[in-house]
Amino acid sequence: MSTSRRTFLKGAAATTAAFAGLAAYYSYIKANPTAISDVKGYGPLLTDPQKILDLPEGFSYRIISTAGETMTDGFVLPARPDGMAAFATDDGRVAVVRNHELNPGDDRSAFGEDGALFEKLGAENMYDAGDDANRPAGGTTTFIYNPASGLIDEQYLTLAGTVRNCAGGPTPWGSWLSCEESLLTADDGLQKMHGYVFEVPSASRQAVPPLPIKDMGRFNHEAAAVDPLTGIVYQTEDDKESLFYRYIPKEPGNLHAGGRLQALAIVGKPSADTRNWDEDDLQISVGQSFHVEWIDMDNTDNPDGEMMQRGFKAGAARFARGEGLWFGEKEMYFTCTSGGNDGNGQIWRYTPSEHEGTLDEANAPGTLTLFVESHDADLMENCDNVTVAPWGDLIVCEDGRGDDYLRGVTSKGQVYPLAHNATGSSELTGACFSPDGEVLFVNIQDEHLTLAIKGPWHTRSE
Repeated sequence: MSTSRRTFLKGAAATTAAFAGLAAYYSYIKANPTAISDVKGYGPLLTDPQKILDLPEGFSYRIISTAGETMTDGFVLPARPDGMAAFATDDGRVAVVRNHELNPGDDRSAFGEDGALFEKLGAENMYDAGDDANRPAGGTTTFIYNPASGLIDEQYLTLAGTVRNCAGGPTPWGSWLSCEESLLTADDGLQKMHGYVFEVPSASRQAVPPLPIKDMGRFNHEAAAVDPLTGIVYQTEDDKESLFYRYIPKEPGNLHAGGRLQALAIVGKPSADTRNWDEDDLQISVGQSFHVEWIDMDNTDNPDGEMMQRGFKAGAARFARGEGLWFGEKEMYFTCTSGGNDGNGQIWRYTPSEHEGTLDEANAPGTLTLFVESHDADLMENCDNVTVAPWGDLIVCEDGRGDDYLRGVTSKGQVYPLAHNATGSSELTGACFSPDGEVLFVNIQDEHLTLAIKGPWHTRSE
């Protein structure tokens, strides 16, 4: 998956161009450590008579795909859509690569209820074919959205034979990193170990060669984000004792060429517990920042599934279910779904060193800042998938204990409701914008729906 330096830098510039705004949050939050509060945003949410998605006045949604549809390639659109990213195509349309968080044996896979379409794909095109009763059902699909019609023109199966493809992240060179949130092995009735990252080019219109990037580690992967300036990939881990990782590739833009996996540690505070759960934790205040260092991880293929315990013992910091992760302007934001005193979630900001990934970074280390910690579930509960809007706000998907919302977080750290799942109790997943910033794609996971939202994005007020 190599790319020229020119292509890589061009993609890097495109990735960062739209993300100007959240840096102002840092200085604001330092002066206003309890800044999380509601703000007008786009105004109150209006009740949807169809009981799908409540939105502010002037906004609308369209259901653009539903699990069970027959796709362009003849396979069935799988259930449980999750993380997504959108990419421009050469013909002016939008390619969206979409995860499906399915377990082995789920009959809502791309092969249909009776698995009749398995032979159409063939075991050689799957990472793990399992057996008839326990076939891995996860993977990715790619749909081609037509902005002119507001509809999907084509849909394809693009990764197969994986497990619980939860989140991931886009790369500056036009691919999607699809992450397995699983540590299943052959002892669980499968043929291979799981818990890896797979790369899916957005241009693919068929199942890609299913090659795990093993140097990126084997753990309960959640999301990934690439620094467009260095090519370093950052990764979250979905566990109550998770670590925050970075992968330094030998060749930026070619992750399969190998690299080094490291875990974040706080300088002067080895094995720090950032969860703010009890008095034994570090008890971090909103706006508080720390210099960081990175610990090399060995045995990254991790057959025993205990890398996070090894990393914590070696001095890495512990987080409460690292999930959503997205790169902004020279910094990135990641969510910890159950972090904080009240367990409502935290949002962290990591600013890389100007010498990130080199021997000189110790002289100017990167910084970790607690950006938001929710003490009010009515404002934000269990933040999960996250993206950065073209105007600089964070857009956060909730995976809460009741009603789930899309929340916006302004550059001042204020929170506003953007959408409400009116179908019942189901998390919203995969929020991402079209390259022109006009359409917000999102999934209602348990209803197996993908939606396209349009509206007057430029009118947000405080």
